[in-house]
Amino acid sequence: MTRTTVTIVAAALATAGAARAEVKTQEIEYRQGDTVLKGFLAYDDAAKGKRPGILVVHEWWGNNAHARNAATKLAKAGYVGFALDMFGEGKSTTHPEDAKAFVAEATKDPAVKKARFEAALEQLVAQPQVDREKIGVIGYCFGGGVALDMAREGEPLKALATFHGSLARSSEPAKEGTFGPRSILVQTGGADPMVPKEQVAALEKEMKAAGVKARVITYPAAKHGFTNPDADKAGMAGLAYDAKADRRSWDELLKYLKAVFGR
Repeated sequence: MTRTTVTIVAAALATAGAARAEVKTQEIEYRQGDTVLKGFLAYDDAAKGKRPGILVVHEWWGNNAHARNAATKLAKAGYVGFALDMFGEGKSTTHPEDAKAFVAEATKDPAVKKARFEAALEQLVAQPQVDREKIGVIGYCFGGGVALDMAREGEPLKALATFHGSLARSSEPAKEGTFGPRSILVQTGGADPMVPKEQVAALEKEMKAAGVKARVITYPAAKHGFTNPDADKAGMAGLAYDAKADRRSWDELLKYLKAVFGR
């Protein structure tokens, strides 16, 4: 067999393998009490064995294409991604006033917020592809704050990462032995008026007191929503997409998840 033939055969085999590997996605309807919630599951159907599951908590816009795209990218990276619904009925919006109303409704009762998160967690760990002992969460904007609060309240999480996430506490501070992740990754914009440096400093102090290693990465020119290609469409001065920060922050997430889960 000539070298050229070997190369062609190898390329054909690689193409065949790529064809067999397929990310499957599906809508999942579930409930918290009487509230219907609509999540989005993504996993690589060709992967063997159980793997870590990662919850994706959406921005204040709702469980839209941005959150679902993150779940799909997690599946391509070897995880099971589940973009959960904190607002109910899969509601989403592009209008800031609607977004504020959605957040206010979802967070007015802390017990409801926790119950909606736990309902999504229950759906994720029930998936046959998921190693229920290896669960993480990523959160964007509003979702970053939700992720942190749920970890503070003792949810069984091994990894936690936020992107331009709200860092102000709305629950009791993290406590050593209760806060699940041993380390967290926080990625924020240096030009983000919604997450000022005082919030970042307060979070670092809180995590240190709880014995949690917090790695904070600041992208100096990035504004709020820097991972969302539609951020500029909102018409808010503090929001803007930043392609470079988006790419780098995703790469940093994958490195962090690999360090936690070993894959």
